[in-house]
Amino acid sequence: MTQKWTHLQTKQPTAEKMLRQAIIRDRLAHAYLFEGTKGTGKLEASRLLAQSFFCHQLIDDYMPCGECHHCKRIESGNHPDVHLIEPDGQSIKKGQIQALQEEFSKSGMESSKKFYTIVHADRMTTNAANSLLKFLEEPHQQTIAILITEQVQKMLSTILSRCQIISFRPLSTNLLIQQLVESGVPQDMATLLSQLTQNVDEALLLLNDEWFAQARKKVLKLYEAIQKSEGEALLWLQQEWYKHFQDRDQIHIGLDMFLFIYRDVLSIQMDKRERLTFPGFLKELEQSALHLSQKTILLSIETILHTKRMLDAHTNNQLLMEQMVLNLQEGSSVV
Repeated sequence: MTQKWTHLQTKQPTAEKMLRQAIIRDRLAHAYLFEGTKGTGKLEASRLLAQSFFCHQLIDDYMPCGECHHCKRIESGNHPDVHLIEPDGQSIKKGQIQALQEEFSKSGMESSKKFYTIVHADRMTTNAANSLLKFLEEPHQQTIAILITEQVQKMLSTILSRCQIISFRPLSTNLLIQQLVESGVPQDMATLLSQLTQNVDEALLLLNDEWFAQARKKVLKLYEAIQKSEGEALLWLQQEWYKHFQDRDQIHIGLDMFLFIYRDVLSIQMDKRERLTFPGFLKELEQSALHLSQKTILLSIETILHTKRMLDAHTNNQLLMEQMVLNLQEGSSVV
């Protein structure tokens, strides 16, 4: 457990210092908002804080021991007074917040303390956010709320004003690549993974995930199809892409890798090949660098970014992908 806290200190020194001092001084806030990009350790920090909150054998007055009954149950995810709320489908609904409030109206099962974490708090419906707001305005004693978001700009200002905000910063890409290579990851894969996540453990999970291995191949195949013909690219979407990239998180990963290909083409044109994310795809990248203008590449990058922005709000992902492919082939951008 001390190792996990040390990892937090190394990766997020500012966040770790704020939490450590609050625990030592017994001044934990009743509500925190952990904000930052994906893979920066927000959920792990929430779990560590919960363990410190309940642990009776703190190390150096702030680190959870990892061995007591509370620490072990929180680590395994089955502590009766620690709750995790995640989106039900695409959003967190009012009923989920009401169920949480009802649960917290009861006496604690193992102590007088209660702790809850809301993941993707920005995805709360308006009714859910208003229910939570009432909860935050009248906090229960010895209760801590952690709200986690990657898009703090989507949070209600009234909720933000009732939380202590702690920002989780992206890791240094070079440091992450170094850690991955030291873990036995090939250099080219370490470079790709470092662009997709800021978390070493998450990167290793992706590396060993057969879905991800196939996703990487399919992204490269789609790129090749787009360079050939409109019909082939749309057919590839129908036959391969939609079957493999099914939920929005998977589509985001695919679009990110697609974006990296165009960025690699631009790097070749600028004679900065040491930055390539797909060095094994060099021959195809060089061909594209010869035939595509820099303006077309930049428009293609903007098209992919626009597709990513639209993805969370769009109800027809297939139509969105087909429109992206058509615009990429035309060398135009939709904004």
